[in-house]
Amino acid sequence: MRPQEQINYIELPAADLAATKQFYTGVFGWVFADYGPDYIAFANSGLDGGFYRSTLTSKVAAGAALVVLYSKDLAGCEKRIVQAGGNIVKPVFSFPGGRRFHFTDPHGNELAVWSEQ
Repeated sequence: MRPQEQINYIELPAADLAATKQFYTGVFGWVFADYGPDYIAFANSGLDGGFYRSTLTSKVAAGAALVVLYSKDLAGCEKRIVQAGGNIVKPVFSFPGGRRFHFTDPHGNELAVWSEQ
């Protein structure tokens, strides 16, 4: 039974679904399933979700929610993101409880990664 009234799924835009799959699989190990030409679902991410074909992007400055991922190795994760074509848009900074940075994926969606260290 699924928990009631809790966040269950998240969807993000992406113009190039093949490149999106390659980025998130390579950097984070997510697993994808294709649902037609305009939608891919992901799993093995902590919270399941999907990407729908769109030229729009999800950015905090535009009012979008920020998806925050966790990594035990913040520096290693940052390096993998950059090597895979992502951009660091907010360098590592401290906050109560840990440190984090923000990045954009190759499509331009903004996400963050945090760690206790």
